[in-house]
Amino acid sequence: MADSLATVAPRLNGLEDALVHSLEQLGAGVLIKHLGTGRYEYASAAARTLWAGARDPLGATDAELFDAVQAVALRAADQQAVALSNGFAAEHRLERQGERREYLVWRQSLRDESGQPSRVLSSWQDITEQRKREQQLQAAFKQLEQQQLANAELRREMEDNQVRDNVSGLYHRAHFEEQLRREADLSSREQREFAIVSVSVDGMDEIRQTYGADSCERVVEALGRLLRANTRAMDSPCRLGGDRFVVLLSGVGLATAHSRMEHLRKQCSQHIVAYNGQQIPFTVSMGIASFPHTAGSVEELMRSADRAMGISREKGGNHLTLASIQFVPAG
Repeated sequence: MADSLATVAPRLNGLEDALVHSLEQLGAGVLIKHLGTGRYEYASAAARTLWAGARDPLGATDAELFDAVQAVALRAADQQAVALSNGFAAEHRLERQGERREYLVWRQSLRDESGQPSRVLSSWQDITEQRKREQQLQAAFKQLEQQQLANAELRREMEDNQVRDNVSGLYHRAHFEEQLRREADLSSREQREFAIVSVSVDGMDEIRQTYGADSCERVVEALGRLLRANTRAMDSPCRLGGDRFVVLLSGVGLATAHSRMEHLRKQCSQHIVAYNGQQIPFTVSMGIASFPHTAGSVEELMRSADRAMGISREKGGNHLTLASIQFVPAG
C-alpha cells in the first residue's frame, strides 16, 4: 500500500487512512481519484485485478480504461458522491473482453485542507458470481413454482375427471344429485326458488344412422360447450347418459329460467357440428320445473321437469315447455 498511496498519503487524515485499510482488509478493490485531473491516484492490489484486460488503473482516467458510455456513467456516480456528504452506493455493469461483470461500488468524497472535496474514494466489490447464483436460485424457484402450478392443474384435472363426463365436459349424475340436495336445503332455509331443466337431443338415433356412430359424440361435445357457456359457476349442468341432460339453475325462478333456456334452445337450432366433412344440425327438447312452485320435493321436481320435456318431444322437438305450477287451496 505504501508505494501506491505515496502521492495521496499526506492528504489523508487518520480516519480516512483507517477507512482505506479496512476496506482493503475486507477484500474490496479501493481506488482514489483526483477530481481535478480525473486520474486515479491510488489503486489497491485488489483494484488492479478488477477489470480483466484493462490497463493498470493507477494514473489512468476512466476514458482510458473504459468506453465512452461507461466512462460517463462512472463520472456521474462520482459527482453524485460529491453531492452527498454521507457517501453514495451504486451498481455498475461493465463490459470487458466480451464479458459483463457486475460491481457494487461505494463512493465517498475526500476533502482537502480547505474543506473542499478534492478526491473520491471508491470501494469496488465484484458481485458477478453472486448475481449469477441469485439468478440461478430465482430460476430454480420459478421452475419449482411452475412445477407446483402444473401439479395443481393436474390434480384439478383428475378431480374434474372424477366428477365430469369426458365427452361433454358436464358433471356426472352423482355430483349433480349432491348439488341438487344442497340447493333444495338452501332453498327451504332461505325461501328462494331454483329451477331444473331436463334436456334431450332430438332424433339422436337418426343422427347416428345418417352421419355415423361417432357423430353423436360430436353433437354431445357441442351441446356440452353450449350448456357450459350458458350457465354460471353456481349452476350444475349434467349429462345423465346418452342423449339426456339436466341443468340445475341456482336461485332463479321459472321466468328467468325460461328466458335463459329459450336462448340456449335457439343457439342449438342454429349450431352446425362439423364432422368428417359433413355438417350436422341438431335441436333439443327442454322441460323446466321450479322448486317449490311446480314441485314440493326433489323427486317430484325431477319428474315434473321430465314430463315437461316429454311434452316438448311430443310437439316435434326443438321446443321448451314449462311445468305446471301447483295451486294449493287456502286452508
